[in-house]
Amino acid sequence: MAGARFLISGKVQGVFFRASTRQEALKLGLRGYARNLSDGRVEVIACGNAEALNALEGWLWQGPPSARVDDVARSDHGDDVTDGFTVS
Repeated sequence: MAGARFLISGKVQGVFFRASTRQEALKLGLRGYARNLSDGRVEVIACGNAEALNALEGWLWQGPPSARVDDVARSDHGDDVTDGFTVS
């Protein structure tokens, strides 16, 4: 298992980004969470196999139809999240 932290910037709040990320992550068998940050970015913590994390990263660059993604910054993250995938 691997873990990654993604910070997504652009028009990513108020466009169902977190809910769509949850749906994609569950489809890929990942666990973790997505949350809005006060600076307008979305933070995604995801844990699972490396291929699924890479697939999620590719999806994050596009996001849902109403989003405009300017950047996705990825860093390693420990495998310390609970089961499932939540949004907050």
